[in-house]
Amino acid sequence: MHPIDALNEIAYLLERERSSRYKSKAFRTAADAVASLPPDVIEDPDRLRRTKGIGDSTYAVIRQALEGRVPDYLVDLRERVGVAGRSELRGTLRGDLHSHSDWSDGTTTIELMADSARRLGHEYLALTDHSPRLRVANGLSPERLREQLDVVAGLSGDGFTLLSGIEVDILEEGALDQEPALLDRLNIVVASAHSQLRMESGPMTRRLVAAVSDPHVDVLGHVTGRLVEGARGTRPQSTFDARAVFEACAANGVAVEINSRPERQDPPDELIALALEIGCLFSIDSDAHAPGQLSLIDYGAERAERAGVPADRIVTTWPLDRLLAWAHGDGVRP
Repeated sequence: MHPIDALNEIAYLLERERSSRYKSKAFRTAADAVASLPPDVIEDPDRLRRTKGIGDSTYAVIRQALEGRVPDYLVDLRERVGVAGRSELRGTLRGDLHSHSDWSDGTTTIELMADSARRLGHEYLALTDHSPRLRVANGLSPERLREQLDVVAGLSGDGFTLLSGIEVDILEEGALDQEPALLDRLNIVVASAHSQLRMESGPMTRRLVAAVSDPHVDVLGHVTGRLVEGARGTRPQSTFDARAVFEACAANGVAVEINSRPERQDPPDELIALALEIGCLFSIDSDAHAPGQLSLIDYGAERAERAGVPADRIVTTWPLDRLLAWAHGDGVRP
């Protein structure tokens, strides 16, 4: 293996298993360091070891790759992480409507997220960094979002489209945390609640219904807010009248997100069944905060297939022109 390939694959797999972002970043930093070195430095163990950005673990990976071996670290990681079984439904997915970059709380550049989506075979990816209210996630002010739109506009081509978007916070009364005129400019708007998740059922129901009734909203993200595993611990799901919320989604043509992150598994199975009964659309999304996490849609596809969700009810199976017509309300939404 080439050392850069080994380092980047390790970073990718660490991201897929949702390991520490600092660990995966160390391997990406080392890959960038190696890419900048002349061949004579790479071949010189002493000079290589002294190179900024290369530590003990990454140095061992580089040396083993240079020796013509698959590095031990990578062998172990491949065995540990593995790959989820590719369901039949997974093969129908064309893209992903929920991802983050280092403009908010993601770990890498927009360019790297787009490149990784291409490598997965996606036809499109929506970049949906957070909105201003979510300061802990470095949410984008209107000014920063406008700047981001210029970056996003230059990263499509060769059969791939990077869609402009946002994961807009649903405020306590159901309003959206971004300027309406700016939301008008975006391809995809995912609306999610990130605060006050333990509200009483009545107010939470009104909050979510108000949000999905806003004509800007395309996808209702991780609807219950629950956490079922992982480093952040667990969190119970929000309480609300799910039937009322999903009926509002169906009436407004808003897709219910099947969030693919294993720590979320949101919505729970019984709510997927209810949304299916009511007639909702769905969006299988990765909620990726790093390139390796884009592949988490494998898990979302498995859950949707087990739940019996038909492919045509999943907007991320649709070709781009149909997806954009739906998102823009061109005759395909109530």
